[in-house]
Amino acid sequence: MDDEDILARIQALVDKEHELRDSPSGDDAPGEDRRSRLRRVEEQLDQCWDLLRQRRAKEDAGESPQEAEARPIDQVEGYRQ
Repeated sequence: MDDEDILARIQALVDKEHELRDSPSGDDAPGEDRRSRLRRVEEQLDQCWDLLRQRRAKEDAGESPQEAEARPIDQVEGYRQ
């Protein structure tokens, strides 16, 4: 996966996030509410942004960006802002 693939995935997730935020609550899928789906999309977005930052940092340091790996969501979500 290269930067362009990651950016395309980010855009798809942003589109999904907007769709979930703009949809009436009656459009929820059975067994899953909109809030939990939105939370999952936001976590995936954070994970993609983290991977992209890792790749760029490795490249800036003269390392191979291909060595960057997606970190677990619980690790990414545990970062301090």
